[in-house]
Amino acid sequence: MAHLARIDLKPKELEKLSQQLQEILGFIDKLKEVDIKDTAPTSHILPINNVLRDDLPGESLSSDKALENAPERQGNFFGVPKVIE
Repeated sequence: MAHLARIDLKPKELEKLSQQLQEILGFIDKLKEVDIKDTAPTSHILPINNVLRDDLPGESLSSDKALENAPERQGNFFGVPKVIE
């Protein structure tokens, strides 16, 4: 892994990383043993609800007001430098 990640590890660091990777893989194997056949894919231990407000139209800026401090203006739009040739 260290070679693929292009990082230089000392032998002690490599040994520690190897041990940690083995522990992670062992934990994944333990998770595979858990019976989840009756568990919904999106279940959660807590009842979670998004708190959303109604999307109501509001007052918005006019084009002139929005563009009054623009460094460059092209008609009713912001002028930006071309980045793709």
